[in-house]
Amino acid sequence: MIAITFYHLSHHLSDNQAIIALYCKSKSIIMKTKPQIVQENRSKQRLIFILTFLVFNTAFIGISHAQRTPWLTPASAKAVKNPFAGNTSVLAEAKGLYTANCAPCHGDKGKGDGPAAQALNPKPADHSSALVQGETDGSLFWKLSEGRNPMPGYKKIFNDKQRWELINYIRTLAKTGKK
Repeated sequence: MIAITFYHLSHHLSDNQAIIALYCKSKSIIMKTKPQIVQENRSKQRLIFILTFLVFNTAFIGISHAQRTPWLTPASAKAVKNPFAGNTSVLAEAKGLYTANCAPCHGDKGKGDGPAAQALNPKPADHSSALVQGETDGSLFWKLSEGRNPMPGYKKIFNDKQRWELINYIRTLAKTGKK
């Protein structure tokens, strides 16, 4: 049963979900045991602990690998033009969206130093950096839309216009984000 559960977890859930589910499964076996059969279940508990440890380490290695892996944008997305490029009238609304949704991780000035950044791996991008500012609007729009762990994709949260407005706002951070 444990092998089936592990197979199910490893093939149908994300690494973090599998870790949590496997941990909960191990707790339920421990909680359901009766004192007289505890000894029988020790081997099951050990196996679940080992599997949890292995899944956790695999997830950690995967996260570390993701941090070193460049976030590549498809060529077709890079070529997409911003329909609001240079439109400064959208910046006030975009700043509000950025402050409420992006600043907790990326910081008010886009430096990647928001209050939630400390807990994230990989760390949030520095929107004021030459690396981010050197990307095309289409590339930034695609990344904002699709997301990559730990950043969520925003295509279902913001409409196209709002995402383009955020790209315009991110462009202003090159000037205001530098000290």
